[in-house]
Order: sequence, then structure tokens, then C-alpha cells
Amino acid sequence: MIVVMKTGASEEEIGRVIERIEGEGLSAHVSRGTERTVIGVIGQGVDVHRIAGVLGGMSGVESLVPISKPFKLASREFHPQDTVVEVNGVRIGGEEVVVIGGPCSVESEEQTLATARAVKAAGGKLLRGGAYKPRTSPYSFRGMGVRGLEILARAREETGLGVVTEVMSVEELPVVMEYADMLQIGTRNMQNYALLEAVGRTEMPVLLKRGMSATIEEWLLAAEYIMAQGNRRVVLCERGIRSFDPYTRNVFDVGAIALVKGLSHLPVIGDPSQGTGRASLVVPVSLAAVAAGADGLLVEVHPNPEGAMSDNAQQVTFEGFEELMAGVRRVASAIGRSAAEPAREPQGVSA
Repeated sequence: MIVVMKTGASEEEIGRVIERIEGEGLSAHVSRGTERTVIGVIGQGVDVHRIAGVLGGMSGVESLVPISKPFKLASREFHPQDTVVEVNGVRIGGEEVVVIGGPCSVESEEQTLATARAVKAAGGKLLRGGAYKPRTSPYSFRGMGVRGLEILARAREETGLGVVTEVMSVEELPVVMEYADMLQIGTRNMQNYALLEAVGRTEMPVLLKRGMSATIEEWLLAAEYIMAQGNRRVVLCERGIRSFDPYTRNVFDVGAIALVKGLSHLPVIGDPSQGTGRASLVVPVSLAAVAAGADGLLVEVHPNPEGAMSDNAQQVTFEGFEELMAGVRRVASAIGRSAAEPAREPQGVSA
């Protein structure tokens, strides 16, 4: 249920409504718009009719609106305006399409620093990189751990790019938080509810990837787990779902981007690297995602993809990333948005 307060309702009136909601053993989640304040009433076993009778006559209350979606806090019914999540000074969900680039795995300081420089030069706004890697085989390269986090922090120090990196367990969360600017929840952990609640108790931005076999509703309910703990700084990431066809690694659901933008106020970005598994498909699928309304992209970039220690087939070269950014700027402009200009002339282009 949503309590819609009257335009000009006083802080005292809002406070009394919150106090009454919490007195009923429920949670009150406040959303302040430009014209009015709405209060989400969240809890298990809510007797809607009784609560409506309790709150409906209180001073400052304009109306009570039921929320039809199972994901309450993430729904546009609760928060009609787009949410903008800020990461290290970069705003995701606004007018600019934000591109996050970097290697699948941190392999060395030289590789990561070179990639960070190339990402920034081409117009990327944040740096991605895996220090802890969930792998299907226990014998595959599983990341450098803390040393990888230290390298990412070094790249941030040099380039100014905020760090987006995956956290895989509640136990790892404290150390990852020391180095990251944004916590990534990977596809395999989308329904790791203990981890979702743990990051929900932090104040850090969270990038929540769609599970590889998850429905859209399950994805949004995973976001709800985070938000129900108090953390509203959630960005959703479409990264493709499993299918029977080996020609693409996954099925990148472009339609889901447009759909979720209507269902939820949270920013939505796309991961065309994981979504396709082929470097040759990353640029066209990126442009499709932007055209569908994506607020950003998460792209794997490597100085030598053939020699990469993980996911080498889907990582683009520095030149490929420049091409991608040029295309993103064109599509963004065509739909009334923008994307960052390169920090220098692209390679091979004279002044």
C-alpha cells in the first residue's frame, strides 16, 4: 500500500503517519517527489482494509493506493520518477548513457592500468574488473582476490574511474567494500538472499545482474530484497538468459530493458559481453540496448583478448571499445540522450 500525502503536508504530519505505520509493526519507506511525499507500507501479513481504516483519516493524508506488483519498493507505482544512482560522481539513470568498461578478470597491474586508461580515453565513465571470479570449473582462473582489488584501486587512483567489482559472499563483503565504489551481484548470486540482504544493509551502490535463468519478476524481487534492507541505490543489469542455441552464449533480452523501464523506477543497463559471448556482436547489441532505453552498458575490454585468462571470446580490443563508444554517442543523440565524448582523439585519427 502507498500513502499519498497532500501537497504541502507538514513534516509533523508525515512523521505521525510514519510513527503510526511502525506502531503497527510495519515498515514505512518514504519517497519525496517534487510536489508531494508518498509513503510505502511494507510488511508481511498486512490487513490492507484495517490499515486503510487506520491511516485514511489521518491529517495530511490525501489517498491510499494499493500496490499491485509483488515488488513494492522497486515498482513505479511506489516511485513514479526515475531513480538516479550516483557512483563516484557518475550519475546512472539520468540523461547520459553511462558506459562501464574493463577486463573480465584482473590479471596484472599492467593489463588493468592499460585498460583503464583506454576506457577513460574513449569516454568510459567507470571501470569494471573481476578480482573474485565465479567459474563453472574449480580449476579455471578464479581471480587474484585482494591483490586484484588493490590493482583496481591503483587504476582508480591514476584515472579517476570508479571501480565496479563483484562480491560473491557475505564473508568477502567487508574487504570488497574497502576497494569498490559499486558492488556487483553476479548472475549466479541473484538469488543468494543472505548476500542480497547484506549489501542492502550497506549504503553502497549495487549492480544487480539478472540470473541466467531468472524471470523478470524474480529479478525485480531480488532488487526488492536489497531495497527492503534500506539500500535504494540499485542498478539493474540485463546480461542475457540461457537458451539451447550455442551460437550465442546467452539470449540478450533487449525487450526486457524496455519492459523493466516501465515496471520499475530503477536504472537499467545492459551487458552485451556476457549477453552474446562474441566480441563481434558486442557493438550491435550495445546499440540495440541503448535504443531500447538502457541507461548504460557494461562492456568487457582487454588489451589482448586472445590471451585473456577468462572469457576471451567476448572481450573487445581498445579499438573495438572506441568503435562502440562512437556508436553509442550516435544512437544516444538520436533518441535525445548523450554519451561521453572521448578524452583524446581516438587511435588512428589525426587532429
